[in-house]
Amino acid sequence: VQLQASGGGVVQTGESLRLSCAASGRTLRGVAVGWFRQVPGKEREFVAASTRTGGGTLYSDSVKGRFTLSRDNAKNTVYLQMNSLKPEDTAVYYCAADSSIISSSLRNDYAWDYWGQGTLVTVSS
Repeated sequence: VQLQASGGGVVQTGESLRLSCAASGRTLRGVAVGWFRQVPGKEREFVAASTRTGGGTLYSDSVKGRFTLSRDNAKNTVYLQMNSLKPEDTAVYYCAADSSIISSSLRNDYAWDYWGQGTLVTVSS
């Protein structure tokens, strides 16, 4: 699976942004998808993930209620809608995919097989 993340940019506090992750090489049906983010000098942090069946979505406590992960199977694309953005959301955002990851490992970046190149989100105060 090849993943192409896009949609990053510079916004002000309280504004919204939608990230996209377009997949090629195989369908995302039956594949777990996730979003992580990383600030320079820090470890990659879990943001959100959808299980292989698409029946459950996990969010980190820091984004719960503000971010929404969604899939468009027809477009083979995953989205991360980010609302009420805060300066602490500033990071490079990565999408990930895996066809065999188990639910208990979704929050662990080392468990994911496929990664997009990252897109930078900057939230100014």
